[in-house]
Amino acid sequence: MSIGRRHRRLIGTVAAVLLVAAAAGVYLFEPWKLFTSTTVDEALPTAPAAAAPASPAPNAPSSAPSAPLELARGGFASGEHPTTGTARLLKLPDASTVLRLEDLATSEGPDVRVYLSTLPAERSKLDDLGPGAVELAPLKGNRGNQNYTVPSGTDLSGVHSAVIWCKRFSVGFGAADLATT
Repeated sequence: MSIGRRHRRLIGTVAAVLLVAAAAGVYLFEPWKLFTSTTVDEALPTAPAAAAPASPAPNAPSSAPSAPLELARGGFASGEHPTTGTARLLKLPDASTVLRLEDLATSEGPDVRVYLSTLPAERSKLDDLGPGAVELAPLKGNRGNQNYTVPSGTDLSGVHSAVIWCKRFSVGFGAADLATT
């Protein structure tokens, strides 16, 4: 085999390896998300409207309030990416619980999720969600107002923060301490 032929084979192999590495990098890092933004603007959750009785009984207790009860709230602190906004833990009149993110502003990224963590924000925004962290859902958008249902039966007594977390790279974009109100 001549030197020219070996040289071409080596260049072909190196080019193939670089192409595979570039494709893997694009898949893992999703670099286009550096230039995109997704805004979500969901309404504050309320109880479904109940049908009014035909004739209310005198001195009947009023129906349950339709406004949610705020259990905890906190402002986001940045982790690996600048993150601002407010996290609110809300109990709805139907007894379900929702984590509401308001005025959220963070970066888009690959496989970004919303969690409730047993750790304070200072620790959970870095590289540890803590034992018993609860994954709520993928992040709906990196900007705006959004609601995430907390699974029924979740023990909220040990929850200390809400975290925007990149599952693919195990890193927190930002976290908010949830102080009871």
